[in-house]
Amino acid sequence: MLLNSNQRTKLDDTNDTLFYEAPRFVTHVDEGFIQQLTDLYRSRLKPNTRILDMMSSWVSHLPEEMAFAHVEGHGLNGEELARNPRFDHYFVQNLNQDPKLPLDDQSLDAVLNTVSVQYVQYPEAIFSEIHRVLKPGGIAIISFSNRMFYQKAIAAWRDGSEASRVELVKRYFKAIPGFTEPEVVTKQSQAPGIFQLFGMPGGDPFYAVMATRS
Repeated sequence: MLLNSNQRTKLDDTNDTLFYEAPRFVTHVDEGFIQQLTDLYRSRLKPNTRILDMMSSWVSHLPEEMAFAHVEGHGLNGEELARNPRFDHYFVQNLNQDPKLPLDDQSLDAVLNTVSVQYVQYPEAIFSEIHRVLKPGGIAIISFSNRMFYQKAIAAWRDGSEASRVELVKRYFKAIPGFTEPEVVTKQSQAPGIFQLFGMPGGDPFYAVMATRS
């Protein structure tokens, strides 16, 4: 197994649905991170394709000028998902309780997961589902920073360094036969901040781990 039982634990082990019951109409990363993510989507996604935005919210950070054939949304708060203007359809589902996606085999060109992979307790099942729903050549893009709801992140994530978290997501992909070698993009955000007054980089660091279905 990728993770042992202790590594899957959360400090708050109550049902995730309860934690996300109230909508949070905020962004969980800064503008620098969001811009880098949108630029990455612009370079890696193709227009008129079918996209799943997994574990999403009221914004998807997709390039405004790109039109897609279908954008499917998924998350834990229906109010947030209903507010997202990019979704053609969405569904609410707790993947830690039921990882089976209600989507057809090889029906998607891309699966996106933004600043949420740290909450996945059974990545073997989730990444297997990502592989199942992707078309051959379809891409999965998992992006994250160093922020989290600490009480809801799994121990393997909480206890790791930023570098080890990148390696962990790479292992998630590598555990599923049929994904290409994961590619990593890392950038330091250049969002304005007090750190830059002293010549230091500021803002949220940006990490993305990507692979395609062979």
